[in-house]
Amino acid sequence: MADVPADLTWTRAAPEDAEGPGPWIEIAFGPGGFVYLRETSAPETVVTTTAQKWEAFAQGVVAGEFDHFAEAEAASTDN
Repeated sequence: MADVPADLTWTRAAPEDAEGPGPWIEIAFGPGGFVYLRETSAPETVVTTTAQKWEAFAQGVVAGEFDHFAEAEAASTDN
């Protein structure tokens, strides 16, 4: 696993109208083609992946490959 550089610029993935600290997911793109992910509630725990794997994941999101997760969550909160 790659060491986490200290000078990363983290971008928070939160709804535009979101208030408060979250917890939200944050992402940072670092040197060497690494992508770093963390939760705002536990910033000391960082998951590292490659830019290639991140791009494949992002394309899957756009293609709807993970929609069933959101649909299952919505159905459980409707009950």
